[in-house]
Amino acid sequence: MALAALFIVLVLTLVMGTPIAIAFALSSLAYIVIDGLPQVLLLHTMLGGIDSFPLLAIPFFIFAGHLMNGAGLTDRIFDFAKSIVGWMPGGLGYVNVGSSVIFAGMSGAAVADAGGLGLVEIKAMRKAGYDDDFSVGITAASSIIGPIIPPSLPMVIFGVMASTSIGKLFAAGIIPGLLMALSLMAMVYYLSKKRNYPVDNKFSFSVVWYYSRKAFLPILMPVIIIGGILSGVFTPTEAAVCASFYALVLGFGVYRTLDFKKLMDIIIETVETTASILFIVAGAAIFAWILTANQIANIFADNLLEITTDPTLVLFIIVGVVLAIGLFMETIAAITILVPILMPIAVIVGIDPIHLGVVVILSLMLGLLTPPVGMVLYVLSKVAKVPFEKCVSATFIFLIPLIFILVLIIIFPSIVTYIPNIYFS
Repeated sequence: MALAALFIVLVLTLVMGTPIAIAFALSSLAYIVIDGLPQVLLLHTMLGGIDSFPLLAIPFFIFAGHLMNGAGLTDRIFDFAKSIVGWMPGGLGYVNVGSSVIFAGMSGAAVADAGGLGLVEIKAMRKAGYDDDFSVGITAASSIIGPIIPPSLPMVIFGVMASTSIGKLFAAGIIPGLLMALSLMAMVYYLSKKRNYPVDNKFSFSVVWYYSRKAFLPILMPVIIIGGILSGVFTPTEAAVCASFYALVLGFGVYRTLDFKKLMDIIIETVETTASILFIVAGAAIFAWILTANQIANIFADNLLEITTDPTLVLFIIVGVVLAIGLFMETIAAITILVPILMPIAVIVGIDPIHLGVVVILSLMLGLLTPPVGMVLYVLSKVAKVPFEKCVSATFIFLIPLIFILVLIIIFPSIVTYIPNIYFS
């Protein structure tokens, strides 16, 4: 009875448009009341869910990303990428992907990429005469590279929930993220040839040199973050602090594009974003605790293992479940709920937790590009001022290379585990 109430209240609140964190808390409260448990358990478990040192990385990475946007450093990155690949047919499509790869090493969030860098990209592509469907589609697809290439907010959450190394997760995302970029560039090449897109500018070493000097310091940020973590100089949480400090130095000391008013706006925006993320984690923590207490993970594992114990097939089934959940649930909430259910299965069949983490996160990222949730699509609809339905149709063709990469990393785990095995052996 109590478990039924849990899911009924959750579905009703979500249908009513209630924020997912509140929906988790209300449905969990209904379970606790009906089951006769002390109501203080709700607050105790929610607070315990966010009482974790690695979670401190979240506000600092968010802060660093907002600082890079607020200081106008995204324009420098975009111009640098344009100078390198803008000479190719459909060059701004490659620029779009390349800029997202660089920005991925700073923000760690797809929505931040779409909202910040996406505004610059779509404006430039429109000015150059590209179709809206191409501009919006490649901007949406390239934005989900952000949470795969380190740093990554979803990886921080996964690492905390799975009690596994966040540094290893960060390292594991490098090759899959670069493969995603290459696959999207291949699609850009195909569409550019098919639609006869123009060459945006001629290649010039002097132009590349000029823009590389302008973008050199911003591009150093992902080098500092990734290099520092892989070399063991600092932890992911410490890397987030260093990234924020570095962005402050660039904004105030080097380029002087930040002032006190901008800084206050960035701090307020960071606090709001962090609070919403941690509220979701807290709400999902009590929901996940109830599922664990009712042995939902064991039931799911038993049913799944009756079908197959082959690690690859198990991963494909898990991906199917995750993709379905990603259609309707926010990424952070999905990770918080799914990890306690999926980790026991991974242990039983011998799936590396790092491999599982990258596969699950990439699967959930695809949910950001699909309705009805599709947060990236909603952001780009607002940024590009195009109907949501058009954003959906524009993005569809770019899902093909991303799904191909997902299948590839499922079949070949070494793509994910190669770098972690080298640097964390």
